[in-house]
Formats: sequence, structure tokens, C-alpha cells
Amino acid sequence: MREGGLERVVTMMSVGQPPNSVHVAAVVEPGTAESHPFIGQLETLGVPVTRIVVGARGYFREYRSLKALVARLRPGVVHTHGYRADVIGGAVARAHNVPNVSTVHGFTGGGIRNRLYERVQCFALRRADAVIAVSAPLVQRLAEAGIPRHKIHCIPNGFAALADVVTRGAARQRLGIGTDALVVGWVGRLSREKGADVMLDALAESDPKWQLSIIGEGNELVNLQRQGATLRVSGRITWHGAIANAGSLLPAFDAFVLSSRTEGAPITLLEAMNAGVPIVATRVGGVPDIVSSSEAILVQAEQPSMIAQALSELTREPLPAADRSMRARERLLNSFSLESWLGAVRSVYEVACASTDNRAGG
Repeated sequence: MREGGLERVVTMMSVGQPPNSVHVAAVVEPGTAESHPFIGQLETLGVPVTRIVVGARGYFREYRSLKALVARLRPGVVHTHGYRADVIGGAVARAHNVPNVSTVHGFTGGGIRNRLYERVQCFALRRADAVIAVSAPLVQRLAEAGIPRHKIHCIPNGFAALADVVTRGAARQRLGIGTDALVVGWVGRLSREKGADVMLDALAESDPKWQLSIIGEGNELVNLQRQGATLRVSGRITWHGAIANAGSLLPAFDAFVLSSRTEGAPITLLEAMNAGVPIVATRVGGVPDIVSSSEAILVQAEQPSMIAQALSELTREPLPAADRSMRARERLLNSFSLESWLGAVRSVYEVACASTDNRAGG
């Protein structure tokens, strides 16, 4: 497992619960259990974690380990996140007649294998007691996939900073960025749905003064580096790899770009709002529900020219950009508070428990 938006949501959700009321089961591959940043941060924050160490195809071992854990802990709710957890963890919960809630963060699409996984996941979600969709488009997508509408609850992600935002100077020093450099930041998984390739095309069309910092890792790295070389922009790109608590470093940037082809409710966008950095984002998934044109420059997906034009606008009109950033932070504080988000999630837990009680009584 990598540390991405899903893991940050789980961390925020876990630390926001009352003490001793949550236990995280983290499924990790051999060799990563002791060093994984997601697990390390949870334990630092006082959240108990059980490591389920299995290989990529260790489905039965994972099921047995989770079943033993649920039998030992006897939880009131099993809350799953992600395809594999929804399928295996959901099955374990049902075997013990424990209410099962899933949060669906989005679908990546792509090839035949991914589409097959999504069909299997949706089949499992039909049997869950409640499903949380992080954006309105996801609600429609889930309903079309056969999940009963009464089980679906639309709750956009809330936000709480897991690390203090550092100053612009300190963030630039840590990232090795020069004091006067004009830099756009891109943070995310290096996979097709996140659109890093679109950002590279936009960089090639933008003012040569713009440099690009990419924070993240993924299976598209080599292809993206080749693309940068083909576009002759490699010298303007810094590949930082994965960085823990990358959101705290966003003040280093003169702009933050989210160039995704598909999204749910991206945590990186909430982090950019918190950091007060000017935002350019594609109008996909739940993004327009998080920011409007009053708080960010919104562009169509797969339109690098529009991103390049937006970057030009930021340099040409810095005062309106600063105003949008201020309004974005105000919107974050007013609409995406941790307390209201956790309260909505707890209400779904109550619905799920009532559903399980009714099923048992019937």
C-alpha cells in the first residue's frame, strides 16, 4: 500500500474518534510493514494498528487474518476503504454479523482488469450496510452500478492538518527550490487517472520561467520522464518522489495544479486550500463541489493549453489570485471542518447498526 489520499482520510478519521474507540487493520506487502509512513504516523498519533502482511494475491490469508482480528476485537462497525478492503473486509464483517460501512473514494477506470475489479467491488458494496460516497457524481455512479440508493450517503471528505504548514522559505529549502524560482507544484499518484502527463504538456506550453515540482510515486514514472525528455522540459522538472506530509510543504509553490482525469474529493486539493496557494484544477468528479471559480481557476480535463493559460493568468494578475486563495481557505474552514465530517460519518454508523439489527431480528 502507498500513502495517498485514502490513507490520509483514514488517518484523519481515526485520530478524530474518541480515545480507544478505533483500531486500524493495515494490509501491507512483505518487507514494508515496519517502515510504511501510513502506519508510522498512525502509531505516532496513538492509533492502534494491526499489520496484515500478505502478498499481492494472498486473499485467503488476508481473509483469515482479518477474521481472527474481528473475532478478537468484536468491533461495533467495520469501516472499509478501497477495492480489496470492500471485498475481503466486507465479507469478514458479514460473516460475524458486524455492520459494514464502506467509503468509496472514486474509481480509476482504465483497462479491462481495473474495470473488472470495479465490478467486483460494486457487487460487494451492494451487500454493505451503508456506503459513503465522497462526491455527488459518485452517488450517481454507485446507484447505476446497482447499489441501493437508500444505502448511499454523500459525505465529502473533511479536513484536519496532520502536520503544521511550514513557511514558504522553509518549504523551499526542504524541497531544494531557489528563492526566486517560479514553481508550480503537482502532488499525487503517478498513474494515468491523475493526469501528470497533462501537466507535462501544459508545462511545455507555458512560459519557460515556470518550473515544475512533482511529489509522488507510481507506475507511470518512467513514461512521464520519457515524455518530459520528448517535450524538452526535463530541465524544468524536479521529481521529488514520495514525501510524508507533503501538504505541509505546499506554501513553497507559486501555484498548485490538479490535472486529474477523474477524482472523488481529493485531499491534496483541501491541503492546497489550507496552504493558501493559488489553485488550478480540472472540473472533474467532486472538485467543483469543493472549489468554485471564486476560489480557484477551473479548467476542462485533458486540456493542457487551458492549464498553461491559467498559469499565465496567475503571473499576470497576482492580486486576484491572492484573493481566490484567501476565499479558498475560508471555504475550507467553513465547509470542510473535521467535526461536522466526523459527525456525519457517525450518523452513518448508526444507520448501519440499525440495518444489521433489523436483519438479525428478521
